[in-house]
Parts: sequence; C-alpha cells; structure tokens
Amino acid sequence: MDTKEALGRYLAEQRSALLLKVDGLSERDARLPRTPTGTNLIGIVKHCMNVEYGYFGPTFGRTLDDPSALVPDEAYDSDPQADWYATADETVAGILDTYREVQAFCDETIASLPLEAPGRVPWWGDRGDVTLGRVLVHVIADLARHAGHADILREQLDGAVGDRAPGDNVPDVDFAAYVAKLTELADRS
Repeated sequence: MDTKEALGRYLAEQRSALLLKVDGLSERDARLPRTPTGTNLIGIVKHCMNVEYGYFGPTFGRTLDDPSALVPDEAYDSDPQADWYATADETVAGILDTYREVQAFCDETIASLPLEAPGRVPWWGDRGDVTLGRVLVHVIADLARHAGHADILREQLDGAVGDRAPGDNVPDVDFAAYVAKLTELADRS
C-alpha cells in the first residue's frame, strides 16, 4: 500500500468511527448538548463535514455544485459556533446525507491530485501554502480528535463503545469493578 492509499484508509476509518457514534440515536439524543460548552454528537459531525469541505474543496480550487447545506463563511461572523449544532431547519439524517456527499466530493479531490499538489488554506494566513499530503494528515488528526470526543459522549449517553462496531475493540472487562478500582486509587492519592 502506498502512502496516499494509507492516508485515505486512515481518513475513511476516522469518518466511519465518527458516524458510528450517531448511529441509531434519536434526533434529541444526537442534538442534546453533553458538555458545559454545548458539544453534541451531530454538531461534531456537522463541524467535521464543514472542515473536510474547506480543506479538500476551496483549498484546492474546488467547490460543490450546491454548497447550500454547508455553513457559509459569513455565518461565523454572527455565530462563531455555527457549525457545531443542527439548526431547527436541519435534521440528523439530512446532515448525515450531506456529510456523505461531502466525503465523496473530498475523495474525488484526493483521488485526482498527487500528494505534492499545491493548495492554499486562506484561514492559515502566512503558512497557508500547503500540499495535499499535509492537508490529509491535518484532517485525519482533526477527525481523530473529534471521533474521540464523540466516542466519550456516546459512551456517557448509552454505554456504547468501540470504533468499528459496538464493543469491537474493547476488552471483556468488568467495568464496574475496574472503575471502583480506579476510584479507590484516586481516593488514596
């Protein structure tokens, strides 16, 4: 497997892990803020969708035929968190469908360019000259971070864990006893 293929595989794995975290949730459960800063599962997905589009679209001179389902740049002027939640007019299913369209669009960019292809990330200022390879690594790291956030939020919601299917990469452990053990160790310190 060459480097580009490997990076594409890592990207696909992070996307899959992220989408798994909203699978089967109700509209309310997907939208409900789960942290003091309002982090919610469908908001994480919507953010990642807009991030991917920005990095694999305009950075390389490409745009979707109809980007109306994405958060426009000017929306951030009035709401800096505009891509972190589903609006009243959006549905979880609609955001997931749009994200899949964005993924296909981004995959076309990746497939059509060599890793050394130049691009320009305007919001990076002076360091905005990039290559496709650098952008791939950056986006994979960003998605991995957010997939980890989603993993914790989903576990807190209903106990679902795993990055490919529920429980698939988690050892068979008595977690109640494990948590009790860790709590006891923390209480001793």
